[in-house]
Amino acid sequence: MDCVRRTWLRAVVAVASVVLSGCAATGGSTASGPAPATGASVRANVAADTAQYQTVNYANVATKGPAIIILPGEVKSNNTTFSQRYGPNNIADYAELELSQANFQVLDRANLGSVLREIEFAYNLGDPAKAQALFQKGELQNTRWIIKFDVLRAEKVAEAGGGFSGGTLGSIAGTLLGGRTGSVVSQGTGSVQTTEAAGVWIVGMRYKIIDARTTQQVAQGYAEDKMEVGSTGTSVFGVSSRQAGGTTLDSLVIRLVQKNVADIDQKYK
Repeated sequence: MDCVRRTWLRAVVAVASVVLSGCAATGGSTASGPAPATGASVRANVAADTAQYQTVNYANVATKGPAIIILPGEVKSNNTTFSQRYGPNNIADYAELELSQANFQVLDRANLGSVLREIEFAYNLGDPAKAQALFQKGELQNTRWIIKFDVLRAEKVAEAGGGFSGGTLGSIAGTLLGGRTGSVVSQGTGSVQTTEAAGVWIVGMRYKIIDARTTQQVAQGYAEDKMEVGSTGTSVFGVSSRQAGGTTLDSLVIRLVQKNVADIDQKYK
């Protein structure tokens, strides 16, 4: 019996050591600020690094692109999580940023005022006479392309989770060992809880290039990408640790805009 007790005690100590080591400080760089370099802050900073904005070196950035206007596109997704967070204007803002960095002459929508609504109306109806009237004066007369970015797909295609509870194992240990030792082992083992969850999103984005004079579509392209969002949690002896990370939806949307802009940069300057 003593041998059994020692074996169980060693097992409990081993489990506790592994879990607690995950909660301990690991050192490393953190974001600037007064927060101490705890293990949790380091893990949070590592996760944040993956979601940071990444610039793209566009292949033809040295070539100046034509004057363009970005019109808000459509978000054709039935997923409320996505559609509530991302509207056409959000995506158009990202597109203006990236096309400017690719050396296109982007006319800022914010400076167009009420004219922007007239432009949207003309191109949604495919009215070339109205379009020509709008682009006969001022800075608009040099506009060559009207570009729209539409989200055609945004769905969570897979989700999985799992976990471990030490309750059953603790009960068995308490029964086998009995007495005070069994009670201690039972409570210690029963306190061990682990959880994990992961979900995979797929988002697809299309761009359309429209001739500013004729309102006719001259080109289009499509890019699709996926991301995984996951979390893990551990608790033992009242000490808990939780971590969530992965590419964010913001990062994925920006990455899709960048893919489409890279295609436009290569083909339509």
